[in-house]
Amino acid sequence: VSVLPAGVGQNTVSLTASEALAANDLVSIWNDVGTAKVRKADGTTEGKEAHGFVKAGYALNASATVSLPGNVMTGRSGMTPGARQYLGTTAGARVESPLSTTGNVHQMVGIAGSASTLVFEPEEPVTLA
Repeated sequence: VSVLPAGVGQNTVSLTASEALAANDLVSIWNDVGTAKVRKADGTTEGKEAHGFVKAGYALNASATVSLPGNVMTGRSGMTPGARQYLGTTAGARVESPLSTTGNVHQMVGIAGSASTLVFEPEEPVTLA
């Protein structure tokens, strides 16, 4: 990144973590009384769709670097190369099968580039009726 001009590099943003985050958690950016913060994305709760992911773990109230669309998540396991990945019902997690329960939030978050990498390109979330 150092050989690139200023302002060119990975698409990231630094935000305060409103809960503890683990490495590779899918995260949601939300408005806390006028301040943007980040929390784990959750397919069981409308409004907690995935906007990015974190590459490292962060404590509550720490400044977290959030990787936004276009970045590649590494260090995962068990993905089927080429398979679509979806926001899961465990906070921060992804799954290979779309959610189907009424009230859950269906959101494709990207494609597995290999068993351990996710090309993060989230789609618009849809709350299932």
